[in-house]
Amino acid sequence: MAPSTLLDRLDIERIIADGDLDGLVAAAVLRIAWPEAEVVLSHPAEIRSGYLDEIVDRKTAVCDLPFHPECGLWIDHHATNQPTEELIEALEAQGGHAHWRDEDSAARVAYDLFRPLFDLSSLAPLMRMVDRIDGGKITKEEFLSDDPVLWLSHTVSASDAEYTLGLLDWLVEGRDLESIMAEPAVQERVEQKRRERDEVRGLLAENGEVVDRLAVVRLQGTGHRTNGYLVTAHFGEACDACLIMHGDIDGQLGDRDRWPLAASFYTNSFLHPDGGVFDLTQMATLFDAHGGGHANACGCRMMPMGDAGELEERGLDTEDVERNLAGWMRVWASRAQRSS
Repeated sequence: MAPSTLLDRLDIERIIADGDLDGLVAAAVLRIAWPEAEVVLSHPAEIRSGYLDEIVDRKTAVCDLPFHPECGLWIDHHATNQPTEELIEALEAQGGHAHWRDEDSAARVAYDLFRPLFDLSSLAPLMRMVDRIDGGKITKEEFLSDDPVLWLSHTVSASDAEYTLGLLDWLVEGRDLESIMAEPAVQERVEQKRRERDEVRGLLAENGEVVDRLAVVRLQGTGHRTNGYLVTAHFGEACDACLIMHGDIDGQLGDRDRWPLAASFYTNSFLHPDGGVFDLTQMATLFDAHGGGHANACGCRMMPMGDAGELEERGLDTEDVERNLAGWMRVWASRAQRSS
């Protein structure tokens, strides 16, 4: 469907986007198309679990997040979210539109969709790195560099919504990257992220180990989160992928200061720049029906389960961490057979 037709058909009043740089840039494109729309930063688990059901309707655009059947416009690129023809037809029949593309970033999908109608030239300098960051194509040299887009991406967070929505406003206004990076609020957070990166590096030796070429890092309860780039840069060629546990055992969806216990899985893209040795979504979807993402970058929540591995409806305890981990390790150990 042509973007001009979308503008004629849809009355978007709210944009719900993932709270990372990819989601932010995608949301900026949509805000340029619908300037009065409210922007809400979210997380895949909040969409999949129904946490945001009350605010999603046909005047809502959802981008860089799992599909929601009640939305008006959906834009995404994640492999596990690829829609069926039936899903697309059902949404179209209700006056909505689903726009999924196999691209490195949702920002690229939105950018290419609306570029024929709007001047998006101010976003162009960000697009290459947004693609590379979200698509797992950053080189080790780039990761360790002072690239401004890379460091800006570290500061973007749904937990720091006021700041991140301020970045969104600057992007929509057409501010250039240099002037954004010169803002005191940005400089302050970049320095904070530099300090946090050093702190996490210090934790990796104590809280991480490589098991069967999988780097397993336990950051849960530390207040820290990180991505696969830092972990795989630390462990180097000893690992083909990493598993990072983070969040708090009593964390809740919607609590930006105490996220639920979860795990993220990343291919060592420095070692395997063209794809990993195994589809990591097989681990992310093993217990959590709402887990998913890309084959080389995905995640899920930890689930409460009994000794036999059966899911239970209760709060998490410390033994659940070990049961989830044991299940993921069994899947990882079977990778030769599964990927053959």
